[in-house]
Amino acid sequence: MSDPLFWHRLQFGFTITFHYIFPQLTMGLALLIVVLKGMALRTSDSAWNDAARFWIRIFGLSFAMGVVTGVPMEFQFGTNWAAFTSRTGGVIGQTLAMEGIFAFFLESSFVAVLLFGERRFGPRLHFAAAVLLLAGSWLSGYFIIVTSAFMQHPVGYALRADGSLEIARLAEFVFNRWAITQFAHNQVAAIVTGAFVMSAVGAWWTLRDEHRPVARVSLHIGVLAGLVAAALVGFPTGHEQGRMIAASQPVTLAAMEGRFESGTRAPMALVGQPNVEERKLDNPIELPAVLSWIAYGDFSADVRGLTAFPERDWPTNIELLYFAFHIMVGLGTIFLGIMGLATLLMWRGSLQRSRWMLWTLTLAFPFPFIANTAGWMAAELGRQPWLVYGVMRTSEGGSPTVHAGATVFTLLGFAGLYFVLGVLFLALVALEIGHGPSAAPGARVPDAASATPS
Repeated sequence: MSDPLFWHRLQFGFTITFHYIFPQLTMGLALLIVVLKGMALRTSDSAWNDAARFWIRIFGLSFAMGVVTGVPMEFQFGTNWAAFTSRTGGVIGQTLAMEGIFAFFLESSFVAVLLFGERRFGPRLHFAAAVLLLAGSWLSGYFIIVTSAFMQHPVGYALRADGSLEIARLAEFVFNRWAITQFAHNQVAAIVTGAFVMSAVGAWWTLRDEHRPVARVSLHIGVLAGLVAAALVGFPTGHEQGRMIAASQPVTLAAMEGRFESGTRAPMALVGQPNVEERKLDNPIELPAVLSWIAYGDFSADVRGLTAFPERDWPTNIELLYFAFHIMVGLGTIFLGIMGLATLLMWRGSLQRSRWMLWTLTLAFPFPFIANTAGWMAAELGRQPWLVYGVMRTSEGGSPTVHAGATVFTLLGFAGLYFVLGVLFLALVALEIGHGPSAAPGARVPDAASATPS
């Protein structure tokens, strides 16, 4: 436990896991806010605009928390991962800079416009601001994912004489096929998070018989968006990413499925416990030949197991990788079932009277955060033992002058600070939900004088 590299990895893993709670919510809500604002322009029902105002305030809180928790991660590239930054900064520094200059400032500018500018700009320009906020939010996510995708599947780079990396083909780097597939999967997963949160609040208000028009709008939009996004997470985005992993990282695929032996008609494990010492999967429940089809589109395809690769190239924590992947897949399947059933009840006109489904939606909102976290853990654990796959090992990337004690000290500080921030965020969101969809600052609220004809 005195190994500095272990603590560097733990600190970065902790801070990025906590940070990503907030961007996944903002990216999901950004699209749903555009839908609400668009419907407000098309209809005379004020509930759409009231709902948009409320969710813009929740977006603002989440965005602020994302900014605060994202800053420490940037510093860790220099403090904890100096060797990695020195060698790869000529590549990943470009997308991180583009994220800050082009995307973050676009997003942060239009958050203020949405929160305080409705009266000044009017409904059409306010809708345009929502669209630009969506563009900034998703563009920010894309640049971050391009950075991650380069570490998973490095393309478009060249080696300098000193061994460092530089961009050789910018278009190939920015439009990395891995990045495009990962971005599509990530964004629909973020929509799942936003939709579950929106439907949970709508269901809660419905159970309490409060704010009925806005509760109905939030509930219905959340359920419909959740159903579509939950389906897209599995197919085609998740399926395509699985095939990409099979083609570029077959050892990762084997670890994710707890597969040690190679063979044709490879089964997909639904349940099981990887036993690395004995090179087997204990107590498996499997679907025959399904993994062969998922990986290669052929039920009889050969899928290599871990024993087909050198052990030094195996992911360093196979057990955690296996369970993270299966938690993600299992929860994704449950999400599809919940939203499918809720949509059926909504179509039959009984959703708002179905208390058991309303309670299910209310209590289900934390699980997309868990599924997204598990998904990112599977991606990052699957890349190990590489920082940049096939180019630079994790053991080569740490800061040689930062010892374990200093990292543990700062990790404890982050844990305490983030606990306080987390409690504060939950308290503020609970306060907003308690207030309900009251008018936000700068919103146009008709009064008696303006509502009465001259």
